[in-house]
Amino acid sequence: MNVKKRMKVYEDLVNLNGIPGHEKSVRKYMREEISKYTEEIIQDKLGSIFGVKRGSGKPVIMIAGHMDEVGAMVVKITNEGFIKMIPVGGINPDVMVSQNVIVHTKEKEIKGIVGAIPPHINRGSDANSSLSFDDLLVDIGADNKDHAIAMGIEIGQQITFVNNYYITEDGKKIVSKAWDNRFGCGMALDVLKEIKDMDHPNVVVAGATVQEEVGLRGATTASQMVVPDLFLAIDVSPVGDFLKKDHPRAFGKLGEGFLVRFYDPRNIMQPKIQEYFEKLAAKKKIKLQHFLSMGGTDAAAAQYAGSGTLSTTIGLPGRYIHSSAAMIHIDDVEAVKKMVIAIIKDFDEDRLKELQHD
Repeated sequence: MNVKKRMKVYEDLVNLNGIPGHEKSVRKYMREEISKYTEEIIQDKLGSIFGVKRGSGKPVIMIAGHMDEVGAMVVKITNEGFIKMIPVGGINPDVMVSQNVIVHTKEKEIKGIVGAIPPHINRGSDANSSLSFDDLLVDIGADNKDHAIAMGIEIGQQITFVNNYYITEDGKKIVSKAWDNRFGCGMALDVLKEIKDMDHPNVVVAGATVQEEVGLRGATTASQMVVPDLFLAIDVSPVGDFLKKDHPRAFGKLGEGFLVRFYDPRNIMQPKIQEYFEKLAAKKKIKLQHFLSMGGTDAAAAQYAGSGTLSTTIGLPGRYIHSSAAMIHIDDVEAVKKMVIAIIKDFDEDRLKELQHD
């Protein structure tokens, strides 16, 4: 497998920038790609976008990544020309220190660095090692506030990480920003391409939502627009394979298959769906891993669509998500795709009745 060629769409997606509420460039790319596989494209008023492929049956399967990545926003320009920011989405402030970032102005992208106090200055002091975003500054090289404004800096602009996409030495893993969740966007496109001329007993609605990282907002409106029978959130989950085996969060491992998220605080996987996934994966010889999460996905919002929707997550294992450099495994990408396609081929009206509550 030529990994670079296989992952070209995913590389395109992670190299785009879009924090919650600023997904325009990602949505433009999604629309262009979706239009290659279907003329039926739907979009809600928040900006979530999906392609529709109609098979021979009535059950509606909604497959959703999300377009937004974690990042930051300009909230103040100091008199000295530094930029103060707030996080948009869940970011540990320690992750930001010394990172190269981009401030997205109306006319251009301005690179900067998140300032950190060198140890030479801190040495011998009682400085607290615990950081907050209030302690961080973005330095774009401005001499003062007027200079920064002249460069184009304004309140409310998005700040994203400079990306450093690369394939690891073994040719099996890929490091990038924004795997969470441009992966889900890419997988939705992969699925639409795969089923373009395929017979299946469903209506497949595949694409991506907005503003997942700040409260599952796009999934809330998009799922109400579609009201699917089955909703599959395709997302990246933080595996703990670098932790000690007895660590309570040591779930999941790179290269060992897709993640069956049997529990998170906002979406408990129905036992019938879990059993269905396990049996179907075994039948198709697709590797899976059970996964416990303390965070949610779009599946949490989608379960409220209509009078209630079968809703769950198909996860991709990822290390170091919500940072400037997360790592995924190409074998797990293939496992996710195989599982989603297997569900599309197998799911029908009888299966829907079987999986609904007694």
